[in-house]
Amino acid sequence: MSGSRDEGTGHQPAGAGDEAAWRPPAVDVAAIKTGDMPGDKVKIEQTHIDKATTIFPHLLRRLADLDGGRLVVSVFGGSGVGKSEIASVLANYCDTEGYGSYIMSGDNYPHRIPELNDVERLSVFRNAALTQLARTEGFSNQWMDALLEKRPEMTDLTLDGLGGDEPAWATGYFDAGRRALASYLGTENETDFSMVNTVLDSFRSGRDVLVLKRMGRTSDTTRYEAVDFEGIQALFLEWTHGGNPLVNGVDFSIFLFSTPAETLAHRLSRGRDTNTDSPLISLVLEIEHEKLVSWAGHADLIISKGGEVLSQDDFQRRLQ
Repeated sequence: MSGSRDEGTGHQPAGAGDEAAWRPPAVDVAAIKTGDMPGDKVKIEQTHIDKATTIFPHLLRRLADLDGGRLVVSVFGGSGVGKSEIASVLANYCDTEGYGSYIMSGDNYPHRIPELNDVERLSVFRNAALTQLARTEGFSNQWMDALLEKRPEMTDLTLDGLGGDEPAWATGYFDAGRRALASYLGTENETDFSMVNTVLDSFRSGRDVLVLKRMGRTSDTTRYEAVDFEGIQALFLEWTHGGNPLVNGVDFSIFLFSTPAETLAHRLSRGRDTNTDSPLISLVLEIEHEKLVSWAGHADLIISKGGEVLSQDDFQRRLQ
């Protein structure tokens, strides 16, 4: 069920605060509610249920202290790491415990639809890379001819793809493009963080009707929708950029740690976009991974790919 809200009672469950006594309820995967990203394919597997079961006792401590208030929970990590699935199971556990929940997908808030955002990402990379190339001493028309041949397959977005007899110009081209792309991804240029923050602020202030964005696959299907939040106490923000410093108002953050290769494999299984395994997306995942690692130091909880709870020290060791 997409678009997801359940009526919550808002009461404190019996035994609240005794998270050690909590036992996970059975999860009906076929009936579970999921996030509000139109057309998203959410495939809940046992590994997602296991991770959510590990996470929920930590979250239950915060829920038990709400006293009728509201909690914003960020579930963040690399694209395709399982944020949607794990947030769905966590929300299900919240509902079972009597805390009404809603799952908000941050992927609704880029300024451009996915196809056009990828066009912009490619343009950002190539404009900066070409500018650097034009300024390189000894510029040769042969360099440009080589690049034009590589463009259809986007192999100019990889150092291996550039190769050739002139590694100096190729490295300068790639490095300039990568820097520019890194300065675009996860910024206000790409995403409407101000609207995300408006939603979170409205929720935390107690409003019972929130206006939420629905990102279409085409420009004429993107829309806004008024959603009833009466009885909702836990808002799950599932999003790659949920740990981004530009996001304000998160009360409890959960970082799902994985490598770029692991997240790419999951994206391929979901089949969200046709260019999932392109050199562009591979480079985006690599840059996003670097940003995620820098944000992880502020996470309240870090979960490994294998489902372990990692301390900050454990996490840093995994990076070595």
